Amino acid sequence: MRILLLCSAFNGLSQRVWCALRDAGHETGVLLATGERDITEGVRAAGPDLIIAPYLVHRVPAAVWRNWRTIIVHPGPVGDRGPSSLDWAISDGVHTWGVTALQAVEEFDAGPIWATRTFSMPAQPPRKSALYAGPVADAALECVFEVVAKAADPGFVPVPAADAPAGTPGARLRPAMRQADRAFDWAEPTGTVLRRIRAADGSPGVRTEVGGLEVYAYDAHPGLARGHRPGTVIGRRQGAVLVATGDGSLWLGQLRPAATGGIKLPATSVLGDRLRGVPHSPAPAGVDPEVPGVFRQVRYRRTGAVGWLHFDFYNGAMSPGHSRRLLTALRHAIGQDTRVLVLRGGTEAFSNGIHLGAIEAAADPHVAAWASIQAINEVCREIITCTRQVVVAAYAGSAGAGGVMLGLGADIVAARDGTVLNPYYDMGLFGSELHTYSLPRRVGADLAQRLIDDKLPVSTAHAARIGLVDEVGPRHPEAYGRWLTALAERHGDVTASRRRRAAKARRLAAERIPLDVYETRELAEMSRDIFTDRSGFAAARRAFVHKLRPGCTPRHLLLAANAGPAVTARQRPANSGPVAAALRPAVPVTA
Repeated sequence: MRILLLCSAFNGLSQRVWCALRDAGHETGVLLATGERDITEGVRAAGPDLIIAPYLVHRVPAAVWRNWRTIIVHPGPVGDRGPSSLDWAISDGVHTWGVTALQAVEEFDAGPIWATRTFSMPAQPPRKSALYAGPVADAALECVFEVVAKAADPGFVPVPAADAPAGTPGARLRPAMRQADRAFDWAEPTGTVLRRIRAADGSPGVRTEVGGLEVYAYDAHPGLARGHRPGTVIGRRQGAVLVATGDGSLWLGQLRPAATGGIKLPATSVLGDRLRGVPHSPAPAGVDPEVPGVFRQVRYRRTGAVGWLHFDFYNGAMSPGHSRRLLTALRHAIGQDTRVLVLRGGTEAFSNGIHLGAIEAAADPHVAAWASIQAINEVCREIITCTRQVVVAAYAGSAGAGGVMLGLGADIVAARDGTVLNPYYDMGLFGSELHTYSLPRRVGADLAQRLIDDKLPVSTAHAARIGLVDEVGPRHPEAYGRWLTALAERHGDVTASRRRRAAKARRLAAERIPLDVYETRELAEMSRDIFTDRSGFAAARRAFVHKLRPGCTPRHLLLAANAGPAVTARQRPANSGPVAAALRPAVPVTA
């Protein structure tokens, strides 16, 4: 089937749907919603059999939905309508939520129903971004495959929205959530404040005052401190600040200045001199690193022969400080007498490489970018050269650019099912992270270059087929954790681990070209991108950080032009054309 994804941005969910449909054998392209005329002309040029909008905040032109079946994936259950579905669901503390696939009509979210799924909400208030990347994305993918299967059935008629039973109690038309709806008082209980901030993370944040500055707050975590005046900044640690609430405290990892229209950055960077006199808060001695309330971006623990190094940086972005903290912990872990070392990134993102926001905000972005790439390279080198343990890079979340390359030097790369990898560099950068050494050794020189040149996302299933990933574990985070434990213990066998480590040491010693040469070559290219801006790094970085709307869809994402007549799905005779032929038997619903 020729399927066109109409998207406001080619984000995580859109990429996951694109990968899954391609893996299922469908001819799939992307059209960014850059304007009504561009959308109409783009759809006409593509001539798709079906249009699916997995992430769309813009209206579908009438010339499109009247002539091509266009299915909107809405992040709410049947009966829910409006642009702030997840925000309201988290703020209201609902127990069940869902996703609905409905046909585009004149009125927003009012078309007939094609598919729907419901799921239980987490017990603790989730970050909106985490909910979207997890249960919402899983349910959306199931809906997408049900839609594709039904599109092949000439007798299928979607259920009118008015006739469909409500998916969950309370599902209804809700207005866009405003800052007035999100507002809180620091004197309120920690749980209330936490829920408000997480319902707006990562966009648009909640406007409040921290340290005497009007900001938008993000990345909230419960703290341990109690008994302070609400709203007071009482500590700082690893870029975050600790703010007192009515009955406790909250860590805020990210802030955005409200008055200047600035960008989202680590809280301590935004507050700057306003933190004079605020004490640094070391992690409490003797406290289990897994205990909630202790703000740690990097944690290490060991269980028998296995060392676990967990790192979780907001949006997977790594500034020099993040890389240095990870490097210090990595060297500590390598110094232990374990046989296996597992590097596990966050559930939302393993890593997305260097922190473009921190670079954009720096007094000298050139110097900041150079420092960032050198710092992350040190981490990559430590992983590649480790021969004291069998190193497992565990991608629990998706990864992009240098974040993909970060783990490729490990002995074993294990990914959670449903994660998406973007193993290429964009933003006008050649890239480093020793990828010219590690990537060809996994997939071969020709395929490595093709991955870099094509600039397309890769599913875990495809990554496993080409050797980019060695093992794929279950989708559910807890099940993935159990699977990963079993994998690590298996590779912790005394004899097997000794043989693997010895073989790696011999392989490194036999390398004709030292790692320094690979890095020097990469940095030579990067220096031209960073300091002379030969490929437009500055403009690309600025557009990314400030979320500027793209002017057009990149050519490599477009659906190849259809040479045949523009016949709509409604007009095509039953059992004819690519719609019917491509889906016999129908594509099964998958998780």
